Amino acid sequence: MEALAATCMIIGAIIAIIFGFILLMKAFQESILWGLGYLFVPFVSLIFIIVHWQEAKSPFLKGLIALPFYGLGIALMPTQ
Repeated sequence: MEALAATCMIIGAIIAIIFGFILLMKAFQESILWGLGYLFVPFVSLIFIIVHWQEAKSPFLKGLIALPFYGLGIALMPTQ
């Protein structure tokens, strides 16, 4: 079960990283300041997603696919 839990967590992390990177690219496509703010300033990523919802909707919602994998991985983790 530990291997399955780790696999689920890794799959979730890969999905989150891919779609997080896509959102970062969209921020830099909007302007260099949005991109740098997205990288270095807390909550600017959330503000970017809200303000530019039409462009960010697809990768943001696809990135939420990672949540069930994280949840399953946590549920399958062994307890001591």
